[in-house]
Amino acid sequence: MKPIDSQAAAIIRGDHADPFRYLGLHMDNGRPVVRAWLPGATAAWVVASSQGDTVLAPIDPAGLFVGEVPTDDRNYRIKAVWQGRTVEFDDPYRFPPILTDFDLYLLGEGTLLESYNQVGAHPITMEGVAGVAFVVFAPNARRVSVVGEFNFWDGRRHPMRVRGNGFWEIFVPGAAAGQKYKYEIFSRDGHILMKSDPYAFAAEVRPSTASIVTDLEPLKKASEPPPGANRLDAAISIYEVHLGSWRRNADEGNRWLTYRELAEELPAYVAELGFTHVEFLPVMEHPFDGSWGYQPTGLYAPTSRFGSPAEFLALVDALHRHGIAVILDWVPGHFPDDPHGLGRFDGTAVYEHANPLQGRHQDWDTLIYNFGRKEVANFLLSNALFWFDRYGVDALRVDAVASMLYLDYSRPEGGWIPNKYGGRENIEAIDFVRRFNTEVFGRFPHATTMAEESTAWPMVSRPADVGGLGFGYKWNMGWMHDTLQYISKDPIHRRHHHGDIVFGLHYAFFENFVLPLSHDEVVHGKGSILGRMPGDQWQRFANLRTYYTFMYGHPGKKLLFMGNELAQSSEWSHDHSLDWHLLQYPEHKGIQTLVRDLNHLYRDTPALHELDCEAHGFEWLVVDDTDQSVFAWLRRGRDSGQMCIAVLNFTPQVREGYRLRVPVAGPWREIFNSDSARYGGTNVGNAGRVDAVPLDSGGELTLTLPPLAGILLAPGG
Repeated sequence: MKPIDSQAAAIIRGDHADPFRYLGLHMDNGRPVVRAWLPGATAAWVVASSQGDTVLAPIDPAGLFVGEVPTDDRNYRIKAVWQGRTVEFDDPYRFPPILTDFDLYLLGEGTLLESYNQVGAHPITMEGVAGVAFVVFAPNARRVSVVGEFNFWDGRRHPMRVRGNGFWEIFVPGAAAGQKYKYEIFSRDGHILMKSDPYAFAAEVRPSTASIVTDLEPLKKASEPPPGANRLDAAISIYEVHLGSWRRNADEGNRWLTYRELAEELPAYVAELGFTHVEFLPVMEHPFDGSWGYQPTGLYAPTSRFGSPAEFLALVDALHRHGIAVILDWVPGHFPDDPHGLGRFDGTAVYEHANPLQGRHQDWDTLIYNFGRKEVANFLLSNALFWFDRYGVDALRVDAVASMLYLDYSRPEGGWIPNKYGGRENIEAIDFVRRFNTEVFGRFPHATTMAEESTAWPMVSRPADVGGLGFGYKWNMGWMHDTLQYISKDPIHRRHHHGDIVFGLHYAFFENFVLPLSHDEVVHGKGSILGRMPGDQWQRFANLRTYYTFMYGHPGKKLLFMGNELAQSSEWSHDHSLDWHLLQYPEHKGIQTLVRDLNHLYRDTPALHELDCEAHGFEWLVVDDTDQSVFAWLRRGRDSGQMCIAVLNFTPQVREGYRLRVPVAGPWREIFNSDSARYGGTNVGNAGRVDAVPLDSGGELTLTLPPLAGILLAPGG
């Protein structure tokens, strides 16, 4: 054999940056020539329908073949012999590019916000041939190959074409949906990396990490949720769910329920309890069960733990058909450094900052996205829009927003890099968050976004064009902390902590708030919500009933983590099911019934939700009864006649003859009483009705306040 040239040598070594320049059909001294790289093959031919077979000569025993062909027609196939077996196939190096120049331009400026339609793995038909188009971003790689079940996981067989801005691509004829694959990346420093596809629509169940070719085109987007479900004046009551531990199949080794099984049980349960929304802890693929999804490696892939993308879509659809809107937890703030993931994707810091003072979280030992890199922002923004577009979800709740906003988040002095103005604000992340919200609301007007933001950053839920971050809602972490602190005190000491209840109303309308009793409050040694309640058995359940009544009467949308409605006794564990057996006990069943009734009352009473986010919908009636630990306030709806009064007695003493000024005289109905025997209480109350005697302005009620209880009152007979 003659000595080979430098390009042929690079192909054989596996470090040719653009194999399409050499392989396939080319003109050589004015004559059409086909070059084929077929590692391990002993013979090869070009097969053209009009010209017959043309022998390709081996120019290197490693499997490199070349031959002059009769025509420059690119519609040809290759036949080769491996270990005595003859195989015929389409040459991947005869096909044109996948990305257009305009695609590359938009990707480069970070504005191809449906990039999931171009990047990743897509089953397509190109020039009449079925196969899969693969595209991946690896700007500093020496060579990238796609490997998988279609090529024996051999990185020599399908080296990819590099395009502008560091995108690599190849069309693999014959590859198909359902096949596993990865990218083999040859880094600048000579290392071989095996990476999962950042845009993969499905992945193997851990501990395996391959991506799975998935065709989303046949999937029908989920049916529409109830109109107006996310409006500021809507009743929003969220049931937060970890899919792996809501229920388990005890008869089959404590296994998870599948998406299909969840679709048969979860929507009906949520609807019967009166919740309006379900929020899933992150469903995006993640390798570690104990992260609960908050360390995702596959942002575009619903986890395969519970089934396929089609089956996840069926779960969303089932919830919608039961009138339940769907919220997904979304984690753009950080990602894990698992070897198959995004970390140092091509051997360099592609998705993260190279400097660990900017690129690594101290608390979670995870990596931080480089929001200032246009391709990274494009990847994340496209992902956010993807879940609305392809799965029809109704909202995204963004995790750990504070960690994105502050460069010094959980860092010691000197352990962070200031912004260009010398400040602690992460300017690129702020711009990203504003753009994220602008794009979501601009493209999906009926959707919303929610921020888990734990600081006093101003205007989180105000529009970006007036200086806000643009979220639809913000979790009220301060309310959660203060009120749990208050309710955990023995009633005799609550008089000294009166401000824990009052303080939240000083800022209740600065943002559009969600009141969260989330998964974070029932883990890491905090115990269950019931476990925070003081006193004996009766008092603990009475306190919990009072606290939930307080929550539903308070301005703000509602969120309960699964198990809170059961009065779960133990701290939540992701490794086993909720303690459904507790419902055999009247106290626990009573709490579930109370939550059901509160949800339905909240939804059916405009005064309890229409002005949740507006100050004129709230008025204190009793704010300073410190000695008796009694609070009372008025809620209003948009119609001036729509009113509801909440009265809370946070002590175990019955308050007889308690006088309360109200806006109107005449009859008032006691529409809810947490001390009802229906919920496990003592049935102390006002027999369903009480009359307000006329005063110069309004009227005055004389009430019996049940012990450790809340009552809700509405005007009318």
